[in-house]
Amino acid sequence: MITILDENFSQLNQFMTGKSFSKVFILVDENTHEYCLPTLLGNLETDIAFEILEIEAGEEMKNIQTANQLWEILTEMQADRKALIINLGGGVITDMGGFVASTYKRGIQFINIPTTLLSMCDASIGGKTGIDLMHYKNMVGTFSFPEQIFVHTGFLNTLPGKELKSGFAEMLKHGLIADKKHWEDLIHLQHLDPVGIEPFIPQSMEIKQEIVNADFHEKNVRKTLNFGHTIGHAIESLCLQSENLILHGEAVALGMICEAHLSYLEGLISKEDSEMITENIARYFCYIDITGFAEDKIFDLLLNDKKNTDAKINFSLLSGIGSCVFDHQCSTENIQKSIDFYKKISGF
Repeated sequence: MITILDENFSQLNQFMTGKSFSKVFILVDENTHEYCLPTLLGNLETDIAFEILEIEAGEEMKNIQTANQLWEILTEMQADRKALIINLGGGVITDMGGFVASTYKRGIQFINIPTTLLSMCDASIGGKTGIDLMHYKNMVGTFSFPEQIFVHTGFLNTLPGKELKSGFAEMLKHGLIADKKHWEDLIHLQHLDPVGIEPFIPQSMEIKQEIVNADFHEKNVRKTLNFGHTIGHAIESLCLQSENLILHGEAVALGMICEAHLSYLEGLISKEDSEMITENIARYFCYIDITGFAEDKIFDLLLNDKKNTDAKINFSLLSGIGSCVFDHQCSTENIQKSIDFYKKISGF
């Protein structure tokens, strides 16, 4: 259940009052500790004892070592199965916190309070938890719903513009795969700022929630949410290995350009639609130089994507503006052409 919080966080306080948690653990990173935790604590009304768990910020922290440290801390603090974890942060915190909660003592309760646009519209929704493994994105994880998702859009004012754009990529994706009007509304935004984006957040969240509700364990339609992520995750992983980090949304924007072109090459959309998508995404996102990444390295990561079956790469591709197909297998030639297409448009 997703709840938009009022200025006093009264819905969160009602939730806490109605439960009998033994202890509360609030998971933050160094950024949300500084910029968001004071707001939460200033509005949280509970007599339940709580502890703050802090990890370093960044995708590189989303690994088994961090998870192990958190499990050990919970054990040392005698967290029992009636404890609650509050994940206050972006996608790394909600992915990591959900994973730790869903596995500790075979599962304790957790809630997500997303603080970035990316986590509000994507990462905190859907019950996917996970950590990275050997630079492969989200290779180890669980399907586990949070008890609640509480959204305070005021946290968007703490974000740098780059982080706001990262979340905007996922909103664009939701429009492209499921809601043409949502896509058209978003591409008419002249300025990406919290005031302009906020009216469209509930619709973007609703699109993802409806898809998840229809297919929680990702057997069919939920796979459409992976549009832009197959190639995007591969590039994000290569950047992580090279320590030239990019944000998840930046990788997804790159991936959507490649995979929109791939949709055209596969005869699923027109050249005009593919070009229109590229032009509009390029309005908001800077070009990322991937010319230095070896072709075999990219394909190695594509072949290890967790959506694949029988050693074949499964893509989710557009069949129109606002519609998407999944488990689509493409020729190696067309995949390479789509990546080369991106490499050649450095002038945008």
